[in-house]
Amino acid sequence: MHGPETLLSDRAVARRIRAARAQDPAAEVVRLSGTGMDGAAFLEASGGSLFSEATVLVVTELCDVDKDLFEMVAATAANPPAELCLVLVHPGGTKGRGLVDRLRKAGVERVDAGAPKPWKIPDFIRDEARANGLQMDGQAAEALHRALGNDLRTLSSALAQLESDCESPRIDAQAVTTYFGGRAEVKGYAVSDALLAGDVARALEQLRWALSTGTAPVQVTSALSFGLRGLGLYLDLRTARMSDMDIAKAIGTYPGKIKEYSRIARAWNKAGLAHAITAVARADAGVKGASVDAEYALEAVLLEVDAARRGALPTRSR
Repeated sequence: MHGPETLLSDRAVARRIRAARAQDPAAEVVRLSGTGMDGAAFLEASGGSLFSEATVLVVTELCDVDKDLFEMVAATAANPPAELCLVLVHPGGTKGRGLVDRLRKAGVERVDAGAPKPWKIPDFIRDEARANGLQMDGQAAEALHRALGNDLRTLSSALAQLESDCESPRIDAQAVTTYFGGRAEVKGYAVSDALLAGDVARALEQLRWALSTGTAPVQVTSALSFGLRGLGLYLDLRTARMSDMDIAKAIGTYPGKIKEYSRIARAWNKAGLAHAITAVARADAGVKGASVDAEYALEAVLLEVDAARRGALPTRSR
C-alpha cells in the first residue's frame, strides 16, 4: 500500500487480511512498525509461528525502515514463503524511496492509496453512499463535499451517520444541509454562492445569520475570495476549448461546479470581477485587523461586489 490516504490504505490492508483468512482461517496476523524495527524482529515475524502455519505480516511506516534492512524486506516481498502474506504500508513521500524502488523493480504488487483529486471526491462520496445503502445524487454529493472537505475518513463517517439517522435511503442536498450546514465554512460559502449568482438579498440574509451564529468574518471573506477567484479562472479557461472535466481539473474543483460557473458567468465580465476581488481583499484585511465594524464592512463589500457584477460602479471624479 502506498500513499497518504489512511482510509484507503486501512481498507486495502483489511481486504488482504480477509483474503488470507479465507484461504486459512487460522492465519495469525502480526503487525510491526518500520520505526525501530530490527532484522531479528522482521525475520521472526515473517518466518511463521509455532502456533500457526500461516502468517499475515503487516509492516506499517515502511518509510522508517532502516536502510540495512532494505534488501531483506525486498527479497522477502519478492519471494515470500508459501505460508506468509506480507503487507507493506508506505505513507507516501520521498522518505524510504530506496526500499520502494527495490519493491517496484522486484515486481511487487502496489496498491495506490493516494488522496483523490478534489474533482474526484464527489465520485468517492457516491460510491461510499451506495456501500452504505444510500441513494445520493450529484448535488447531494457536492453539498457534502463542500460541507466537510476532502478528508475521506470524515466523509465516510458522515455517510454512516446519515445512514443511521435518516429514515429514507434517498439523500438529497437539503438533507445534507440539515445535518452539516451549521459548519462555519458552509455558512461562508452560502453567502458567496448567493452573491455570485446575483441574489444580493439572500446573500445579506445569509451573512447576518452566519455572523449571528458565530461564523468568523474572515471565513466569509475567505469564501468570497475563493468563489471569485474560481469564477475568474473559469472566465479565462472557458474559451480554450476545454471540456468541463479539464476545466475542473485546472481550477481544482468538481465538474458540477463548472456548470454553476457557466450559469453565473453570463452576468460577469473581467473588469467587474477584478474590482470585486480587490474589494474583497480590502475587506479581508479590514476584518483581520479588527479596525472596522466587521458586520458593516461585510455588508458594504457584498453591495460593492454586486454593483461590480451589474457594472453599476460609480465613476470616480478625477
